[in-house]
Amino acid sequence: MEDDHLEVIKRGITVQSSRDNRLTRCPEQQHDPFHAHLACGSHLKWLPVRSQGDSQSDNKVMDNITVRQGETVFLRCAQGDVVTHTAWLNRSSILYAGEDKWSVDPRVSLVTLNQEEFTIKIENVDMTDEGQYVCAVQTSRRPRTTSVHILVQVPPKIINLSRDIVVNEGSNVTLMCQASGKPEPSISWKLISSSGDLASDDEYLEIPSISRQRAGTYECTAVNDIDTDVQTVDITVNYAPTVSEGRDVGVTLGQRGELECEADAVPEADFEWFKDDTRMFLSLSLRIFNGFNMEIVSTGSLSKLTFFNVSDGDYGNYTCVASNILGKANTNFLLY
Repeated sequence: MEDDHLEVIKRGITVQSSRDNRLTRCPEQQHDPFHAHLACGSHLKWLPVRSQGDSQSDNKVMDNITVRQGETVFLRCAQGDVVTHTAWLNRSSILYAGEDKWSVDPRVSLVTLNQEEFTIKIENVDMTDEGQYVCAVQTSRRPRTTSVHILVQVPPKIINLSRDIVVNEGSNVTLMCQASGKPEPSISWKLISSSGDLASDDEYLEIPSISRQRAGTYECTAVNDIDTDVQTVDITVNYAPTVSEGRDVGVTLGQRGELECEADAVPEADFEWFKDDTRMFLSLSLRIFNGFNMEIVSTGSLSKLTFFNVSDGDYGNYTCVASNILGKANTNFLLY
């Protein structure tokens, strides 16, 4: 008994085998060199393959099918009463030969096979599915093929993005944003702020000599015809403290008095208070230091020196010093 196997032969070369998937050379079919032959045991089935100059075959090219990644595509081929054999192929590989499935891909399945149409579907389409598909039909009169090209569109995805960074004021900064997708996505940058005056239509955003005003969240947007992908990068700009000008305060003996020192700095400043040239307390953020009739409270950008019961010895000149790793600044007060 002959082996029950299935082969597709194109010009004497096996392009697919259901038995072992190996490529083997077969004898040239001299009587019809322009057609592939579907051999099943001792039976011979004729499958047309598109060939330029083949006047005895009917070849039709359909419009491209554009599908988005992840969607399902249906491939339909008209049949007819006189069709004897039919098959769907992709890149010389048979997907379906009539009702027989040759493809091992579970996403490929038969939808309809009757006298009117031969339809298969491919679910969850990916980029690897892009390419030409051919429906080969053998009729009692002549073979015919219908070919269609599937184009797979892929939504943009940002695949390479600069990390959040911390820099000192005056540094040069470059942000990078790269994205994949089909069609190729366009890239744009913008600073998310009230002004929003810093923008770029390029993968790279150059910020020379960055200032503290350019600190914040930067948004990269990748766009194509399918969708949009957005990701963000945070830039922290370190700078030395600047302090608000001290305000002289007049307080009656026995009353409560308060001196406030405010500093703008990144990272936040540490505060120290001096009376004349003598340091009063070592002040640490979020800690309170109490004296007999006064206290210092430093939180965030603000430090307060409070006198609960002003005495003669409290009057005089005070200095607030704000410092961080990049420098220091001070301002003077007069309590009178």
